[in-house]
Amino acid sequence: MPDYAMRRMFKIGVEYHMRRILATALLLLVTIPAYAQWITLKLAETPRRPDGTPNLAAAAPQSADGHVDLSGIWQLNGPAALRRTITPTERAGPVHLRWLLPDDQDIPFRPEGAALFKQRAEQLGKGSPSSRCLPHGVPDAMIFRPWKIVQNPRVTIILFEVFNHYRQIFTDGRALPKDDPQPTWFGYSVARWDQDTFVVETTGFNDKSWMDDAGLPHSERLQVTERFRRPDFGHLEVRVAIQDDRFYTRGWEVNIPLRLLPDTELIEDICENERDAQRMIGK
Repeated sequence: MPDYAMRRMFKIGVEYHMRRILATALLLLVTIPAYAQWITLKLAETPRRPDGTPNLAAAAPQSADGHVDLSGIWQLNGPAALRRTITPTERAGPVHLRWLLPDDQDIPFRPEGAALFKQRAEQLGKGSPSSRCLPHGVPDAMIFRPWKIVQNPRVTIILFEVFNHYRQIFTDGRALPKDDPQPTWFGYSVARWDQDTFVVETTGFNDKSWMDDAGLPHSERLQVTERFRRPDFGHLEVRVAIQDDRFYTRGWEVNIPLRLLPDTELIEDICENERDAQRMIGK
């Protein structure tokens, strides 16, 4: 069984609170045995080496309209994602967007944001939305488990393996809602192409989600700009710019490096009965 397919078993039989505690395992998904539906599937569009294995260094595919095709199943690129020195204590906690910042940068909290984050950390993440079968936030859903891009000319869809949630990113020329739209978990997204980069702007979030599994907060004033770039067949770079003047003193950015999971599919993941929340050990 190919190692990239074996990694897909991580979520099977592992309770949510254990996944939060073992954040190191989340970053080392590339080494954990796994399985999935259609495990032996060989997709025709996957470029291959002479021995038949996927060639992740091949050129990025092109869509019919001439743009780079971002379609595929992606996950955080393991230890390669880290841009700073992580202590053993930090490794024992949940995945934090701060880990994706260089050593000389940090999250520019306002006091209110720092206090809320500290409170969540002291509670060991108890009460997180996902422990109650509610969505992982943006960009948290992109760093937690695999997710899939389905690119079409007028709308690009992101399918999240976790809880079978999705985002719609519209490229049909519409503008972002301006008349106080109903706040949503994933916001309202429109996009455009800037040469080979897919630029997504999202607003209209509610304030219920967390931006990472460590409890990074945001308000309804959150604005996110994502820049997707696929340099080759097997890799995707997402530059995420965050603006939220309630919790942060200025805008800040993280770069999320992702790796393609070829020749496989997402696993259905349904959160039912909130059975994890009662086992969480925070206050």
